Amino acid sequence: MMHDIIMFFQNNWSGFLMKTWEHLYISLIAGVLGILVAVPLGIAMTRFKKGAGFILGVLSVIQTFPSFAILAFFIPILGVGKIPAIVALFFYSVLPILRNTYTGVSEVDPALVEAATGMGMNSWKRLAKIELPLALPVLMAGIRTSMVLIIGTATIAALIGAGGLGELILLGLDRGADVNLILLGAIPAALLAILLDVFLRVFEKYSKRGGIKAFIFMLIAVLLIAVIPSAFQVNKKTDIVIGAKLGSEPEILINMYKLLIEENTDLTVSLKPGLGKTSFVFKALKNGDIDLYPEFTGTAIVTQLEEKAKSNDAAEVYKQAKQGMQKKYQMTLLKPMEYNNTYTVATTPAIAKKYGLKTIDDLRQTEDQLTAGFTLEFKDRQDGYRGMQSLYDIKLNQVKTMDPGIRQKALQNGEVDIIDAYATDSYMVKLGLVTLKDPKHLFPPYQGAPLLKTETLKQHPELKPILNRLAGKITDEEMRKMNYEVDEKDRAAQDVAKAYLVKHGLLKN
Repeated sequence: MMHDIIMFFQNNWSGFLMKTWEHLYISLIAGVLGILVAVPLGIAMTRFKKGAGFILGVLSVIQTFPSFAILAFFIPILGVGKIPAIVALFFYSVLPILRNTYTGVSEVDPALVEAATGMGMNSWKRLAKIELPLALPVLMAGIRTSMVLIIGTATIAALIGAGGLGELILLGLDRGADVNLILLGAIPAALLAILLDVFLRVFEKYSKRGGIKAFIFMLIAVLLIAVIPSAFQVNKKTDIVIGAKLGSEPEILINMYKLLIEENTDLTVSLKPGLGKTSFVFKALKNGDIDLYPEFTGTAIVTQLEEKAKSNDAAEVYKQAKQGMQKKYQMTLLKPMEYNNTYTVATTPAIAKKYGLKTIDDLRQTEDQLTAGFTLEFKDRQDGYRGMQSLYDIKLNQVKTMDPGIRQKALQNGEVDIIDAYATDSYMVKLGLVTLKDPKHLFPPYQGAPLLKTETLKQHPELKPILNRLAGKITDEEMRKMNYEVDEKDRAAQDVAKAYLVKHGLLKN
């Protein structure tokens, strides 16, 4: 295992360093903002104690909110990326610092405060010379607690495209709980928290003489640590931003889009892969955080339009999706590729033989004996488990919801008996899974196609013929093979995308 981690690090060290810096950046910025708000507020509360209990109570309630919920709350307001992640982490950072500032200053010996007043010190001088220096150990304990908390929480910021070490953890989960990748993200995150705690302890030890000046110096030092690396980055303004859901397949497709656009136009393109689930990426498109992303025809109908597919014919499904997205959202769904990444219900050959499972209908006879491992999205979709319940009259006795990357591992380990799967996923071949037929056509065709605002096409009409070069291309087998190259062989999505385009004459060598 350690050898695999070292090999992966050697092959991806530059990307790893970037993820580490992103993680530290959003954590430190959120922490500094928390300090700048919580310390003055905590001091003010010591002067006006009547409102202290109320403020601490409100912040305690906020602290109980799941971090993922707070991240999701800010997406409609701030979009996706680093800004909503920093804001969410800021809310988590405030309470420990505020509570310890209030406690530390409040518990300064009143006799010392009286003596300082008797010596002619005004309120500001008492604070700077007496109260803050004496309260500093308690205050610093709150800051250390806060920083450790937000560095750990920052791992989930990768779900909304904020980057950081959480991307490696999510990638590991998406690849069937790849322990090497998960550890490569988790261990450095833990080390960052430990190193920052050590730094703050050392500062506390040597800052007792400096008082408030030392505290201000610490804030400046932390800001410089976070900001200086970005000064060496050349941030080119791009014309087109392409986003993608989490997974190898969307990342391969957006790299194809980028390569085609940049070779055939003067436009510059930046990519935002791994933006999480469908709802997150779609909100990013609506909010203008991205300009386009690959969507599936069936998903557009069921999830975005909240309709049922009127036909099982791929051409008719595309027509319904295209017209609906234009009418409801003023978005254009360009021509789809050939492959059909439809949902399917899958199991192992042994379980299929044991229970005589050939179609989804057969599940009804064994619904009290089987345990299903479904993604949260599939469980709640009409073209998912909800549809299975209504169309096939199936009510499974046990349904466990889990991350997409975990379900195949759970099936392989015998923890579940059936899972929802995608037809082009690489593990379908790797594990030799059996797919249950869908005689009642619950799952509509899911062909991938570029989705973008119609307004974007008006600004850049050249995008339409370029992106439509992929129309009717990429078979199921080719997509599975490309996913396998990325998921199992650790090839870069960009290299896999380029190899396909060159092979089929869509891109120059």
